[in-house]
Amino acid sequence: MAEITAKMVAELRELTGLGMMECKKALVETEGDVKKAEEVLRIKSGAKAGKMAGRVAAEGIIVHHVTADGKLGALVEVNCETDFVAKDETFVAMAKAAAKAVADANPADVEALSAVKTESGDSIEDVRKAAIAKLGENMTIRRFVRYATEGKIATYLHGSKIGVIVDLSGGDEQLGKDIAMHIAASKPVCVSKEQVSAELLDNERKIYTAQAAESGKPADIVAKMVEGRINKYLAEITLVGQPFVKNPDVTVEKLLAQNSAKVNAFTMFVVGEGIEKAVVDYAAEVAAAAKV
Repeated sequence: MAEITAKMVAELRELTGLGMMECKKALVETEGDVKKAEEVLRIKSGAKAGKMAGRVAAEGIIVHHVTADGKLGALVEVNCETDFVAKDETFVAMAKAAAKAVADANPADVEALSAVKTESGDSIEDVRKAAIAKLGENMTIRRFVRYATEGKIATYLHGSKIGVIVDLSGGDEQLGKDIAMHIAASKPVCVSKEQVSAELLDNERKIYTAQAAESGKPADIVAKMVEGRINKYLAEITLVGQPFVKNPDVTVEKLLAQNSAKVNAFTMFVVGEGIEKAVVDYAAEVAAAAKV
């Protein structure tokens, strides 16, 4: 029997994206033949999807699904490797199926979502792997949020790269769309100042205090300067404190009050946000090749 080394297992894991024990078993079965083991895993596990798991999937789309009564909604980010595939109808259909599954099944996390059955009887993971097999790129369902409300769900998609979902009480459909669009444009951190963490405020206060102290003004004046900066900061990062994007003379807080409405919560996703995407220096590659 051939010796199964850690290096062989690692190589097979890199090729397939599957677990260590699965890879080791396949290597034992094929007497250490990595190529044959890869074929075995593809047959047993549909490992074509896993083979691309190491590639960075920083492109993609944001999709939403809202029930007919407007009481339930989901927002999902699904990633792929290129913008070309992000526009493909198979990829888009897979993403929409995931959003509907989130709304219908309320999965706890992405792993649980992968097991949710679609109307066709296939799981979301089956649909994802089929899309990968067809389009030849790594695809991941990165994150999702689901809102159930007594009010109304409002959503806004800026193209397919920015998505917003809002839980709104009161107001009408147009107000909901306007608030969601405002969030996409102005990018507030939270609804109101009560939701800003004490740690974040303390940190900002320290910075403003150090800056104000350099002015050489008396301590009481410095304190007033700091509080003024804090209030300005809160207005900038909170939804209700911001000037309404369609009418800057009115704050969102005032707009909501005029419509007897309240934003209970919101979430905004931006495609690829926080994913480190490799930057290829093609000029450097050519220069290096020329030296060979």
